Amino acid sequence: MVDVKGKWALVTGGARGIGALVATFMAERGANIIIQSRSLEHNQKMIDKLIPLGVECKSVACDLQNPDSVFAMLNEIDSFGVDVDFVFNNAAVQIAYRTNPFDTPVADFVDSFYINTISPAFICYHFLPKMQKKGFGRIINTTSGIDKEPQQAGYSASKAALDKFTRDLGTLTEGTDVIISLTDPGWCRTDLGGPGAPNAPESAIPGVVVGAFVDDKKCGRLFSAGRFHNLSLEEAVKVAESMTRD
Repeated sequence: MVDVKGKWALVTGGARGIGALVATFMAERGANIIIQSRSLEHNQKMIDKLIPLGVECKSVACDLQNPDSVFAMLNEIDSFGVDVDFVFNNAAVQIAYRTNPFDTPVADFVDSFYINTISPAFICYHFLPKMQKKGFGRIINTTSGIDKEPQQAGYSASKAALDKFTRDLGTLTEGTDVIISLTDPGWCRTDLGGPGAPNAPESAIPGVVVGAFVDDKKCGRLFSAGRFHNLSLEEAVKVAESMTRD
């Protein structure tokens, strides 16, 4: 199992919801954290909770709907002079439920793909070569199990595209110590999932982080959080490492 102590983790959408749980979990195990959200002020509230854990924290603001903002964020992270060992592409947007799917506006697809697919892809493109060069890294992209709901076509299509992108990208590092995985937190009561969701956000732990700790050189697997609920991290890693891509 990977020891994350002293390593750096980038968590997009890390100031709230599942992202905040990921950042806290990693920090509790000694990882230094880079928090991304749209607001530095929003990030600071989270950083104030993490610093007492004895780790270093940095903050970046970025609009994931704007490619120029994404590239500026990546350049800013480079300026920190630290190696990013873990990337959690957690941030996402879920556009409104369209009761009549035939009235779905173009913006549902455009906005969903920019935030849920394109920005995570270019974050991967930025950090993957660095990980390959140093011989270590973990990328965990957050997907969704939503299926057969044309009322949420933009969101579900953007996540399906992220699945395909992640599995294809993983073929570049299969068999190395750079491991690329997918995770699905399930339908949780977060700002994105809404108050009517059946699962507490905490139920996503350790499933949403297990991809950072696997150490078996296998890429492209989907770690659905429900499969790991109530397991210790050590137990979750054993289960994850027993899984295949299919």
